[in-house]
Amino acid sequence: MSAKMTGIEISAFEGKGYTRVHGFNGWCVALINYADHLQTAHVSRLERHLLTDEVFLLLSGQASLFVGDELREIPMETGKLYIVKKGAWHTVTLSEDACVAVVENDGTGPENTQYYLDRGEADEDRSG
Repeated sequence: MSAKMTGIEISAFEGKGYTRVHGFNGWCVALINYADHLQTAHVSRLERHLLTDEVFLLLSGQASLFVGDELREIPMETGKLYIVKKGAWHTVTLSEDACVAVVENDGTGPENTQYYLDRGEADEDRSG
């Protein structure tokens, strides 16, 4: 959802999962809301961006980042920026009431991201 007024645009996302809500001049902001595949019990897909860092900001609810080859869990706190460095394996899990903002390079996508499925099977495809 987006509302435009003179000099400001207000965006929101009420759906489940990840969606980009705004991009400009090489960067974008996305929102992640709870979805079943983002529960801690279902962590099976990791990604790492080969060209850029990615920033996470917890807006509401509870969330954890899982980062690095050892998948260290980092419980997120509201109001803190979590900067996942280029090349670090990561994923995020959310509570049912959670929303996380993501700031990343607008060109971040399958062509410069690697994916890891089931914590053991590499995959370059973002679908599924």
